[in-house]
Amino acid sequence: MPRALVVSIHDVAPSTREKTERILAHLARHRVELCTLLVVPDYHHEGRSLADPGFRAWLQELQARGHEIVIHGFFHQRARRANEDARAKFVTRIYTADEGEFYDLGYDEARRLIDEARQDFETHGFQTHGFIAPAWLLGAEAERAAVDAGMSYTTTLRTVKDFARDRTFASQSLVYSVRSGWRRTMSLAWNRSLFRRLANNPLLRLGIHPPDVDHPAIWDQITALIDEALSSRQAITYRDWLAAEPALTT
Repeated sequence: MPRALVVSIHDVAPSTREKTERILAHLARHRVELCTLLVVPDYHHEGRSLADPGFRAWLQELQARGHEIVIHGFFHQRARRANEDARAKFVTRIYTADEGEFYDLGYDEARRLIDEARQDFETHGFQTHGFIAPAWLLGAEAERAAVDAGMSYTTTLRTVKDFARDRTFASQSLVYSVRSGWRRTMSLAWNRSLFRRLANNPLLRLGIHPPDVDHPAIWDQITALIDEALSSRQAITYRDWLAAEPALTT
């Protein structure tokens, strides 16, 4: 198959819908007709996303047009815990701003949340093949829970894991951090360099978060990289790429 570009939009929820719609419209103008949408079942405890009729109908329309719906955590939030070591504090508080929900979640709780989310999505007519943890932080017990819950695949920052066929493909995602000026500056330099390094990779991944659209320098680079990538790649969803890719390497 042709070399691929997967654009994923993270943190899709009723409160981020307006920005997500802007992102989708912009992507369509730049020949990205299909995306993987990472939908949070209950974003930051704001309420069940699919309980919102307007949001649900909008997602159903997007799915009908070929966009992929993926379960993205459950609350996308992790409560701080007593006696955390330095590594856990850094990863969950500084690196992820308390959003690494599945970073060290035990099997039983992870399985309960994934099962509950999947039932909610499927009850409302959404096909859910993938489960992707917030910040791509999926601990070993939570990953086992995702497999046992029947999820077909997940992604991490550096890999795509095909549970259904027990395959792992190396492909680090382009992704931006926009919470401060220095993070934005570093992101611009890092992603341009990473894009060049991945030039010959069969799969190029780009993760977009709703706040990215509010930062012109970030958004301009995202647009430029998409335009450049599509000169030799086809925009596709994770689901469709995994179904078509015959030779993933372990």
